[in-house]
Amino acid sequence: MGYARLFNLMLRGMTLVSKFLLIFFLARFLEPAELGLYGLIVVTISYALYLLGLDFYIFSTREVIKRNRSEWGGLLKDQGAITLILYAVFMPPLLLIFSAEILPWAIVGWFFALLILEHVNQELMRLLVAISKPLLASLVLFLRSGSWALVVTTLMFIRPEMRSLDNVLTAWTLGGLSASFLAVVSLYRLNIGGWRKQVDWSWIWKGVRVALPFLVATLAIRGLFTIDRYWLEALSGIEVLGAYVLFIGIGNAMMSFLDAGVFAFIYPGMIAAFQQDSCEGYRKGLRKLLFQTLILSIGFVVAALVMIDPLLSWVDKPVFHEQLGMFPLVLLASLLYALGMVPHYALYAQGKDRPIIFSHVASLVVFVIATWLFSMYWSQLAVPLGLCVAFFMILLWKSIAFLRLTPTHYRSLQS
Repeated sequence: MGYARLFNLMLRGMTLVSKFLLIFFLARFLEPAELGLYGLIVVTISYALYLLGLDFYIFSTREVIKRNRSEWGGLLKDQGAITLILYAVFMPPLLLIFSAEILPWAIVGWFFALLILEHVNQELMRLLVAISKPLLASLVLFLRSGSWALVVTTLMFIRPEMRSLDNVLTAWTLGGLSASFLAVVSLYRLNIGGWRKQVDWSWIWKGVRVALPFLVATLAIRGLFTIDRYWLEALSGIEVLGAYVLFIGIGNAMMSFLDAGVFAFIYPGMIAAFQQDSCEGYRKGLRKLLFQTLILSIGFVVAALVMIDPLLSWVDKPVFHEQLGMFPLVLLASLLYALGMVPHYALYAQGKDRPIIFSHVASLVVFVIATWLFSMYWSQLAVPLGLCVAFFMILLWKSIAFLRLTPTHYRSLQS
């Protein structure tokens, strides 16, 4: 059991490191404009995933956990039915991205292939976690997000003719296909029952009602991480966007490490402590959450500021040096977002979702207004400044909500 958990952590770590290194190798081996286009593809697919998934997993995962294996096939069949409806509703409008020339028609095939693969793999991975197959889920994640990154960067390093965006998208697709194959074969071997059950539309509608409020909040907060790229391209051009994609990739790496190394280990214990009326257990988790987030995020920011010049010298693209002024702002935005996760999980552990949902929706409005105002004076810095304002608002909103809604004896950080 110990070895399985160690291997699981190694797979997760390798996936994170692979994704972190990928952005630097792409900055080195691709043209800034290609890196900017890659950034647009990634965030557009990431955002479209929420439309195709509807955050339905929030409901379906709990249902799978409390049902017998003989019923899982029926639940998967129901989720497949709602998925086909969502594909029929949202896939055709996504073509407008290309007809409006927001993304070039040359990558339309890659876009839809990757979108479907990412969605299928995401849902399969969540299912594997729900049925207590964490090692398989981590292996699927590594094939989906890490393995292909290692392969394509190695090929780019030893074979200069491989240095193109098409080859990156090819590797991403092959990684997605291998992840899907492993997940489907693994689920097939479980001999799940219930496939002959009729589709339960009342169950589906119940799940939609549960998921929709969370979807609104998710679309709002993820909207920030999608609009920012397109807005920066409109203000400063695709090459400057390439520099921003590199910088925001570093900031996102900090969040990935915090998610895997801090949040995932602490907040489940806080939920359990609150449900068991253990104020000391809850406070202990809150202390760990705050101090570990502070130490790791501030340490990451300091290390990033120290290392950025040597890294950009290795990347050797003038546009990245020219846009270095936006890097501290991107790091500040990432730091504020990370700190905002402390009151976020403190509220989530108590089941107080409304402040989280409202703050995420308000953040999109604040981001749009702030970025529009900043763009009148500092066009190239408007987007990272807008992110800083939006994430500071989220931090403030959730902190105030935590102080107002949390019982006094659960709030203290003292032992």
